[in-house]
Amino acid sequence: MRPDLLNPLFAPVSALPGVGPKTGKLFDRLLDRPAGARVLDLVFHIPHSSIDRRNRPAISQAPRDEIVTLEVRVVEHRPPSRNKGPYRVLVEDETGDVSLVFFLANHQWIERMLPLGAKRWISGKLELWEGHLQMVHPDKVLDEEGLAKLPPVEPVYWLTEGLHQRNVAKAAEAALARAPALPEWHDEAALSLRKLPDFAQALATLHRPQTPKDLEPDSPARVRLALDELLASQLALVMTRARFRDLPGRASVGDGRISDKILNSLPFELTGSQTGAIAEIRADIASTKRMLRLLQGDVGSGKTLVALLTMASVVEAGRQAALMAPTEILARQHYERMAPLGESVGIRFGLITGRDKASERNRTLAALAAGEIDILVGTHAVFQESVVFRDLAYAVVDEQHRFGVHQRLALGEKGEAVDVLVMTATPIPRTLVLTYFGDMDVSTLRDKPAGRKPVDTRALPVERIDEVVEGLRRALDAGAQVYWVCPLVEENEELDVAAAQERYELLQQFFGDRVGLVHGKMKGRDKDAAMEAFQRNETKILVATTVIEVGVDVPNASIMVIEHAERFGLAQLHQLRGRVGRGAAKSTCLLLYKAPLGEVSRARITIMRETEDGFRIAEEDLRLRGEGEILGSRQSGLPGFRLASLDVHGPLLAVAREEATRILAADPELNNEALRILLHLFEREEAARLVRAG
Repeated sequence: MRPDLLNPLFAPVSALPGVGPKTGKLFDRLLDRPAGARVLDLVFHIPHSSIDRRNRPAISQAPRDEIVTLEVRVVEHRPPSRNKGPYRVLVEDETGDVSLVFFLANHQWIERMLPLGAKRWISGKLELWEGHLQMVHPDKVLDEEGLAKLPPVEPVYWLTEGLHQRNVAKAAEAALARAPALPEWHDEAALSLRKLPDFAQALATLHRPQTPKDLEPDSPARVRLALDELLASQLALVMTRARFRDLPGRASVGDGRISDKILNSLPFELTGSQTGAIAEIRADIASTKRMLRLLQGDVGSGKTLVALLTMASVVEAGRQAALMAPTEILARQHYERMAPLGESVGIRFGLITGRDKASERNRTLAALAAGEIDILVGTHAVFQESVVFRDLAYAVVDEQHRFGVHQRLALGEKGEAVDVLVMTATPIPRTLVLTYFGDMDVSTLRDKPAGRKPVDTRALPVERIDEVVEGLRRALDAGAQVYWVCPLVEENEELDVAAAQERYELLQQFFGDRVGLVHGKMKGRDKDAAMEAFQRNETKILVATTVIEVGVDVPNASIMVIEHAERFGLAQLHQLRGRVGRGAAKSTCLLLYKAPLGEVSRARITIMRETEDGFRIAEEDLRLRGEGEILGSRQSGLPGFRLASLDVHGPLLAVAREEATRILAADPELNNEALRILLHLFEREEAARLVRAG
């Protein structure tokens, strides 16, 4: 139960004075809360910059092209001489004059706000135009009373269509007024050592900055709130881990009779890091402690084989294993890869997805419960109550970041003392491993298996698309298959991004029915059919959105075209490039970009051309754009941060981790009310529930 003290923060934004249901919907969109934005979301929507209105020089001393606040006297009105011309007002002080320029403005309003002879304070950007000083549409036109209310430094918020700075600032003020006084959860000595304000002071400083420095990421207010958020996150992870560790495990010790046969049938040697990871996992599942381990490896580093060989050890011990993938395509792909190899040495496989026929599903469920299936491969369907194992000992979750903590724990409850391995093909920077997977031990596959060919990566302006199409014609004649990735499904004029549907229709004009299409808005069956046609080499070009990013394996595909590459993050570009270079043919990745490139986009494309090392790419991605999108946290249920920026606040992670470990060593049940409030405030209450549930 959430403490009553926090209820005002979880009230809807629409209940704030001056907001109401209509404006509330705009706030829902701004704060990315389709189900309804709360006061808490607004309080945590901190300004991204500020306007400094403290600069109040005489006109002759005022800097050009900067925001200034001038004390002036109104000397002349110059209404437009022609229709739709600008209305000008001349103002002056003892040192000079400025022309205020208003386009399509209400004349009565101008005359009322700027009466002749009146003293006014005007604030806005001062420019030189044809030798004269002017200010176009001043931000503020104030009398003495208005000046007294003007904040010296004005916060600037991110906006969405329909909202203005004044709407958000006013609502944020009302939200701050609702914030209750909260008890301190940090050690007072640690706070005073770092000279950090309390939680309420920090929030107030950010929404009412006194200097632009107050909003800098390293300001005391920002550091304080980042530390709060990181502590909540680390407490949740340490508690989850402690709960998992405290539960007794069961030793599953294989004798090697099955896994050795699999190894002997392989036409290649395992890499050093595969051998190391297998040894670590086998040691965990052979111990009486519960395993919770992350296996991370670059695209094509051989995670699936590590999973199969360790699942074989559990089967040797007479128990069952399960592998769960986030999509039906991936689940089927794992099944089709593993089953022939496993069944040749006596492992019995089953497959379960959300779209199985009832009769087929019932047969699978009966065989599973009777112990006639050794390894079950499936999608989310594995979570369903009807799925009962005879003796599940080991669960593997592929693409861990598509599932939440509670889901992987739910899978662990399908058997007695189930060991859990989670896998990801998104190489994760060291700071993010600690952030999102701090509750796990980590095994890393750094070597590429023998036979993986380098991918020739090139960048071309999108204007040269005709040359690309002509090149594809030659490649298709030589037997190649091509992925063509577009960022959006529907044309969006504002973003000027090529739509997958439109690109599909264009390529069909050149290549006819050899072109397929797959995107996230298609029905599941249609998506699978399009992917399968490409896998069977029935279609030669697959136009796709990023649904093909993770795991899909078509060894014959040797060309990857990424259109508007400047709109993708580095990790995503790397994942997409990893779809090619899997077969015998020389592979190419073409990054089509729209010029001119911004600094960050240019850096991304340069790094893509320089390296295929996913771990270096992940670190660069974090440096270039922060952690927010590295793992797609908004879409995937990951605990994305609102106040902490890991590229700046990364060093605080270790501080938060240490504090969380110390807190739980002294208070394993977390009886401290202030710390429970912290978990609820940052919506990590799942951890509090886990502790109480034991």
